[in-house]
Amino acid sequence: MVMWLNQSFTDDFILLGIFSHSPTDLLLFSVVMLVFTVALCGNVLLILLIYTDSRLHTPMYFFLSQLSLMDLMLVCTNVPKMAANFLSGRKSISFVGCIIQIGLFVSLVGSEGLLLGLMAYDRYVAISHPLHYPVLMNQKVCLQIVGSSWAFGVVDGLVQMVVVMTFPYCNLREVDHFFCEMLSLLKLACADTSLFEKVGFACCIFMLLFPFSIIVASYARILGTVLRMASVQSRRKALATCSSHLTAVSFFYGAAMFIYLRPRRYRTPSQDKEVSIFYTVLTPMLNPLIYSLRNRDVLGALQKGLDHCRTGSQH
Repeated sequence: MVMWLNQSFTDDFILLGIFSHSPTDLLLFSVVMLVFTVALCGNVLLILLIYTDSRLHTPMYFFLSQLSLMDLMLVCTNVPKMAANFLSGRKSISFVGCIIQIGLFVSLVGSEGLLLGLMAYDRYVAISHPLHYPVLMNQKVCLQIVGSSWAFGVVDGLVQMVVVMTFPYCNLREVDHFFCEMLSLLKLACADTSLFEKVGFACCIFMLLFPFSIIVASYARILGTVLRMASVQSRRKALATCSSHLTAVSFFYGAAMFIYLRPRRYRTPSQDKEVSIFYTVLTPMLNPLIYSLRNRDVLGALQKGLDHCRTGSQH
């Protein structure tokens, strides 16, 4: 056991990646790096706007700042290592680095999934109980929602890290992915992993369907409230406040459910890698764009910041 642990910690894994050095793949790699840069800048900018503009100091924007922080950490967990390996020609990642990648990835995806679910509850309270909103969504409740989201993901990430570390791995340590994805790694284990894979599948169902059920229940009640509104303008305003969140939910849950809720016999490594690019890079880029371009408050804060910069430069 001690000898296996020593060997596991010293031996590297090989990440086969998603891109070759063909002209087409070089173009695709450039596009991914452009998307990564936009995701990085967009989420940093959104976090700064929310924390510096007092008009954005509301529960919805507090949740949005945490969502941006999760997206920022998510793109930085996998993409820089993928880019470094692709550009250097080295495809290795240390055992410790691989385990840390798994833990961070699982933690952030789990946290983001639950936070998106609880943000739907926030929209329900805002639309169905507007007069009680300041009481129902006070600072303590907001901190509890964010804290439980982070805790939910971190606990799941730590459990999966520990379990993956307990398996012995064979000499052929080639991970058919562009990052250390748990299911791809388990294929290399020199032990029966079927029980853990079944438990892991059950956990994935819970982690995706539990927040998703909160979203469905919240929006069912929101729809009921909207249908009872007498004014068409009020209906449009209520639905407009939900549209950004629904768009973000569709992208995140669509990709995550496609990867983790499909039966194993229908899964292929190439499909998994392509969809993983979608929700580990593209979705974090889209979230700040969805929430900023469709939100007057955020655009107003951005304009105020730009005006302040221009005034400062003139002086």
